Amino acid sequence: MLCIIGVVAASFVISPLHSNPAIPVAEENNITINNDSLLLTNNLKDATISMENYGHVYTGLGLKELGLSQKVFEYALKGMDQLDKNGKLKHRIISIVDFSQSSDKKRLYVIDLDQESLLYNTYVSHGKNTGTKEAQSFSNKAGTHKSSLGFYVTANTYNGSNGYSLRLHGMEKGFNDQAFRRAIVVHGANYVSESYIDRQGYLGRSQGCPAVPSEIAPDLINDIKDGTCLFIYHSSQQYPYRSSFLK
Repeated sequence: MLCIIGVVAASFVISPLHSNPAIPVAEENNITINNDSLLLTNNLKDATISMENYGHVYTGLGLKELGLSQKVFEYALKGMDQLDKNGKLKHRIISIVDFSQSSDKKRLYVIDLDQESLLYNTYVSHGKNTGTKEAQSFSNKAGTHKSSLGFYVTANTYNGSNGYSLRLHGMEKGFNDQAFRRAIVVHGANYVSESYIDRQGYLGRSQGCPAVPSEIAPDLINDIKDGTCLFIYHSSQQYPYRSSFLK
């Protein structure tokens, strides 16, 4: 049973039920997007966290209608299952960022699989050198001010120059494993807002961090901190076929 109880700013906040051929892994180089569509070929039949077990969540939460494709959701479950089996996760909450969508779309989805609820559907920024309205180029290198694709595990929180923030551990060598050293974190930003989109035609951009609306950042960070899965995706031929999590 799913229940939407409120809207915060421009972001949906949905309460859980209890209220509260093989290609080598990419090298550490810049990745420029090719927008060719991809076919999902992974067999998730035996996975614990899989479409077989959670396909009804995708349908029941109306994720297709909110802009998240079934392919991306299935990819997310595939990688999350590996992290879960390797003992990396403490909670079955997954955050999916779909950078295939333009920045004026609510392209962040935070889903509690145990409670079968959508906690947030909101805006999220990409790096200023990743693109303007559309995300097009990604990197794992420091100083690029680009976003990094792949699977992350959330870590601890701290108060820094961007306020309350959440550290991230990138789990994919060559794609995002430098995220912690680069200080790629989740934080709030006033440029992540509908008013900014109205003025500029696109969302404000970060130095590579997945920044979220400042008014919901503390609650969102508290909901996903300390051992949950974050998946940042783009429909590039290079990432889905080179990611060891999606093989």
